[in-house]
Amino acid sequence: MPQPPHKAGFVTIVGKPNVGKSTLMNTLIGTPLSITTPKSQTTRHKILGIYNQEDCQIVYVDTPGILKPAYKLQQCMMHTLHESMAHVDLLLWVIDVSQPSSETQPITTAIPTLILLNKVDLVDSPQLQNIMQTWEKQPHEKAIIPISALQGFNMTSLLQHILTHLPTHPPYYPKDMLTDKPQRFFAAEIVRKHLLQYYKQEIPYSAEVVITDFEEAEAIIKIHATIYVEKRSQKAILIGHQGTSLKKVGIAARKALETFLGKPVFLAQHVKVLPGWRKEQHLLRRLGYTA
Repeated sequence: MPQPPHKAGFVTIVGKPNVGKSTLMNTLIGTPLSITTPKSQTTRHKILGIYNQEDCQIVYVDTPGILKPAYKLQQCMMHTLHESMAHVDLLLWVIDVSQPSSETQPITTAIPTLILLNKVDLVDSPQLQNIMQTWEKQPHEKAIIPISALQGFNMTSLLQHILTHLPTHPPYYPKDMLTDKPQRFFAAEIVRKHLLQYYKQEIPYSAEVVITDFEEAEAIIKIHATIYVEKRSQKAILIGHQGTSLKKVGIAARKALETFLGKPVFLAQHVKVLPGWRKEQHLLRRLGYTA
């Protein structure tokens, strides 16, 4: 009996900040690759998550949330977003139905697009029906799919919709490959996630994490992370009295790293001041951002 044709393609996930894009990708690939927090603008980089089955390979691309840039870092994030929307097979446009802004302007793009009404578990049936009707009245031919990325609701239906838009093509990556990012990238992201969770206001947004050393031995992984902030006052708040705040972040991040890497971890954190790093192009380039 002949084998079904193999499908493969690139699917970019887009939407405003904090609508559930990273949660959606994590659910679709079955692994928590992208960090998720209740704070907006958690995702700063493009992250590939690769879903593999015998007859298909779907390369999901998680992106920063759509916003009007206020400084250079955000300009770099929007540059990454627009690059991620070029030359792809499908867009997943995620809308948060639990927010009043879920009733937005029509989505105009030449790329095949699925409109995903996310967080349907947070609204009642009449609310969801009204939102569905609003979107159905918009002048487009795009499929509208209610989902809950966090609860895994309607993922099977979504997967079938995605596959109908992908071409017959051999896999782009080895079938055992989950992402294009190295382990040290995810180590930095895990530390940054706990900064976002522990600190309030501007501190986590002014912080960038760089892994300066990642040494994997048979029994343990030794990781040295440098946390850059823009001001001395931010450094003092981040460290806390006698280092207590940074120690709490380090303990939580180390446990998360051990779960992610599957091995005991030694984590050393160092805080340095890098004035204006979010606003200076040469500093952003040094930290791995492009625009």
